[in-house]
Amino acid sequence: MTGESYIFLAGASRGVGREIANCLMAQSQKVKALLRGEASRPELEAMGIKVVRGDALDAEAVERVILTDQPIIAVISTIGGLPKDGERADYLGNKHLIDAAVKAKVSKFILISSIGSGESAVALPPQAMETLKSVLIEKEQAEKYLMASGLNYTIIRPGGLKSEPATGNGILTENYRISGMIHRADVAELACKCLFADAANRKIFSAIDRMQMYGAGEVEEFSLG
Repeated sequence: MTGESYIFLAGASRGVGREIANCLMAQSQKVKALLRGEASRPELEAMGIKVVRGDALDAEAVERVILTDQPIIAVISTIGGLPKDGERADYLGNKHLIDAAVKAKVSKFILISSIGSGESAVALPPQAMETLKSVLIEKEQAEKYLMASGLNYTIIRPGGLKSEPATGNGILTENYRISGMIHRADVAELACKCLFADAANRKIFSAIDRMQMYGAGEVEEFSLG
């Protein structure tokens, strides 16, 4: 393969994905963003991001945009949906991204999941678990698929998401019993730190704001070194 190396971002059109796009560009990274529609293209291209069209639910389309002569050094995925969305990308879309990343031999795959997935189900109240159950089942499937893929990975499970500016109080912890709130921009900063931190390799983290947490008492913050 020849050409410049890129970080491949799925989910850049909104939410945490857009905040990660902002963070990566502030670090002068080369970013390629997968978009299903055209609405966000002008804004992302104005930021200096290379936009590629494709639906994460289409395995061939995902392979086509990841396996190119421009190497992908890492994939970051924030894709997913709400319980009402019908066929969602939480599992299947991420599975396609993981399969393509394996073929492309990417150095790292960062998956943004959610507190409530896997063993962190104990951190959510029963009513919240029931409401989000269908989404969380798929997110757990995606996590397990990534862990079994052989890829180097980091899984980040944010708490309840807020859209206000970053607070700088976002933390990562391996304590899966903790929950709380966190601003999307803080999740993005933590994800960008994990990208080149060896300490984050093959880890699953909960991500919360240290000032907005509840649950398991004292929380040990994970240091990325």
